[in-house]
Amino acid sequence: MTMNGAEALLKTLIDSNVDVCFANPGTSEMQLVAAIDKIPGMRPILCLFEGVATGAADGYGRMANKPAATLLHLGSGFANGMANLHNAKRDHTPIVNIIGDHAVDHLPLDSALTSDVAGHARLNSDWVRVAKSATTLASDGAEAVAAAMQGQLAP
Repeated sequence: MTMNGAEALLKTLIDSNVDVCFANPGTSEMQLVAAIDKIPGMRPILCLFEGVATGAADGYGRMANKPAATLLHLGSGFANGMANLHNAKRDHTPIVNIIGDHAVDHLPLDSALTSDVAGHARLNSDWVRVAKSATTLASDGAEAVAAAMQGQLAP
């Protein structure tokens, strides 16, 4: 079975014992939403605001002592959850944040929600990776989980 990048990332997260995803997805995250629907093992929890998603992931990580994933819409979505992620970082809560971005071809057009996603993430994260290809998403996901389990907030 051939998997796309989103499916490979999801399978890697599940195989790494990350089985809950608090999500406020937008259009740039639809491939991962489709993968969650297709591949069993991830419990998606839809949140109507990124602050809820990040707060819930922080609480889950503290109680379960394992990472939850968040699925956030662009840099502005990550920014909406930054207060909770600041607290999570200070307490070394394991969280893997997955942040969507515009298609590479659209970034130069500077649309309304374009931002420096990695720059936003570095403000409250110890480990940041911007996927350069769908073929690296699985290994990027494995490294993110490993970083999260070492107490490094990982988008």
